[in-house]
Amino acid sequence: MPVPLPPWSEGEGAGVEQVSDVEIPLDRDVFLRTLVRELATSLESVIGLEEASGYVSLVGQAVGTQIDEMYLRALGVDRLTDEQVAEALVDLKRRINGDFYVIEHDEKKIVLGNRVCPFAEKVVGRESMCMMTSNVFGTIAARNLGYARVELQETIARGDAGCRVVVHLAPDVDVETVSGREYFGDPAVAP
Repeated sequence: MPVPLPPWSEGEGAGVEQVSDVEIPLDRDVFLRTLVRELATSLESVIGLEEASGYVSLVGQAVGTQIDEMYLRALGVDRLTDEQVAEALVDLKRRINGDFYVIEHDEKKIVLGNRVCPFAEKVVGRESMCMMTSNVFGTIAARNLGYARVELQETIARGDAGCRVVVHLAPDVDVETVSGREYFGDPAVAP
């Protein structure tokens, strides 16, 4: 039985001699963002948003610990100050093509805005992917300052124009009545 000719053998694409010469929007970044999105999609469709967020949270905590260790080693310190934590959260997102910035910062909270998600368009409709931000931020803040509660008030994943993330640095509210996830570090450094 004869093998059918590929669709580009006639008409559009005819004359392309090498697959490597074809223009397609694929590189390592696009591949990895697509991979994470499809993992989140599979988890959300099989076990639901809440459970999928839990799985992504585990990954985010491990990644947050690794990133925190990088900053501690690079700065030659045992713990970051609250100012350094705020700077590190903005810096780490900048390094992965996010566009986070500090809106407000005091001893009780760090409020961050964001114009560009590191996952780009792949995050839209996949709220569980935001647990990477929550857990990385929460882990870094809690490891260094003793405590954090991260509220994702606005997210690009939910369809907002940007993100608004509040990292609470003190357990000053009834956590049963507010949103966000709590993170705990060394109680000896808690405020």
